[in-house]
Amino acid sequence: MDILKISNSEDPMTARAMTNQIAFRYRSIDSATGITRETAKRLAEQLGVDETQAIHRALHELAVKMLPQYEADDGPLTGVQLRQIKKRAPQGVKRSVRSSLFDSEAA
Repeated sequence: MDILKISNSEDPMTARAMTNQIAFRYRSIDSATGITRETAKRLAEQLGVDETQAIHRALHELAVKMLPQYEADDGPLTGVQLRQIKKRAPQGVKRSVRSSLFDSEAA
């Protein structure tokens, strides 16, 4: 078996993995739109992870903050739906609080 042929042959796993990657370029200075490699290294060290994991954690945090974490609903309730809810929900008499947790005579 020729070792050169083996090393030059395209590995299907490698080709598949490459299609699931993006190019990531660090910035020359830290700004609101990017960070330097040095900052990424410092952040990774602070978190106790490698640079790739630090990037993943940052992206995950941003996704949780910016993207809805629930399935979209059908929008506001219609007038018919609101009337149905009011009809089915108990409509009690408004009441007021007649007692207190604090003794008002002690003050």
